[in-house]
Amino acid sequence: MAEGGRAGSLTFGQVVIGPPGSGKTSYCGAMREFLQQLGRSVALVNLDPANEQLPWRCELDIGELVALPDVMDALALGPNGGLLYCMEYLAANGDWLRERLRQLRGHYVLFDCPGQVELYTHHRALRDVFAQLTKWGFRLAAVHLVDSHYCTDPGKFISVLCTSLSTMLHVELPHVNVLSKMDLIEQYGRLAFNLDYYTEVLDLSYLVDHLASDPFFRNFRRLNEKLVEVIQDYSLVSFVPLNIQDKQSMHRVVQAVDKANGFCFGDQERRGLEVLMSAAVGADFHFSSTLAVQEKYVQSQDKGVEEEVMDL
Repeated sequence: MAEGGRAGSLTFGQVVIGPPGSGKTSYCGAMREFLQQLGRSVALVNLDPANEQLPWRCELDIGELVALPDVMDALALGPNGGLLYCMEYLAANGDWLRERLRQLRGHYVLFDCPGQVELYTHHRALRDVFAQLTKWGFRLAAVHLVDSHYCTDPGKFISVLCTSLSTMLHVELPHVNVLSKMDLIEQYGRLAFNLDYYTEVLDLSYLVDHLASDPFFRNFRRLNEKLVEVIQDYSLVSFVPLNIQDKQSMHRVVQAVDKANGFCFGDQERRGLEVLMSAAVGADFHFSSTLAVQEKYVQSQDKGVEEEVMDL
């Protein structure tokens, strides 16, 4: 049996979730290419009926079962209502999904999911689909992508933390939160704290103090303190930084996901990984993910400061 299904009848994979524009589809394409280089047989499943023109080939497309434009026309629904209906229709047609997924046994499966946040915070349809997949022998981890530019705005970052926590509690899958598009973070402005403050979600009281300097947020200090207390009391949210152009970064995400869904490295895959990483970045690539990204970020910021000084 292939790498993705070597543990008996189990099939390992990822459900890729997150808000619109967080990079889910790009992540799925890059992750498939990376995993194939490691020797895994990978299948892509599109569960987003709004994805009409996919940039990559998928082995299974929800469009074969239900199409969002048809639902909107037939039921006079908007995009959000139509998407919720499509997910409920998918959950009600589990037999169709199960039969199509039988053909993917032996593969490592990537599920590209819709971007509507309510599907992961309080709506039941997609959670029911994930529960069905678990009963069918799939061992999945939820990979929740969040655009890294939210780190540059303390108010938005607190909102992201609340959304991530709500998603983790609602989806009920092993969870890996990912800060995507780290290669673009320097374009969004200077961070108030070091990157590890955001990835490890350290003492958030400093973030509340930072917000107090804004006249608008000063009026909501008590509310922000309570939100921060909820996040810290659960102590569940942390992030893995990701740049899909960087093989080191991709490898660290794969390691986190493999721990979450129970996939174990085999000897053959380990050798393939060593060859791949040695060819790409040299043999010594075992260092902290956050420190590596932070170093690149600081260098880009210092360069920007130097250019500003030269202009003056």
